[in-house]
Amino acid sequence: MAQPTHVNVETHNPFEGKNTNCKRNDAIDAGVGFVVSFGFFATMFIIATIIQFINA
Repeated sequence: MAQPTHVNVETHNPFEGKNTNCKRNDAIDAGVGFVVSFGFFATMFIIATIIQFINA
């Protein structure tokens, strides 16, 4: 029986480093994302309110 000529070898990406799995809690990342996006839209609202107050 003939052996296959290709070998299915899983290669390692050298740019990923040794530990590819992140051990951080996803809730922390979600909380940071929520706070940053909320802060951005709150800042936009505050700037628009100030401009509206100045033009009134």
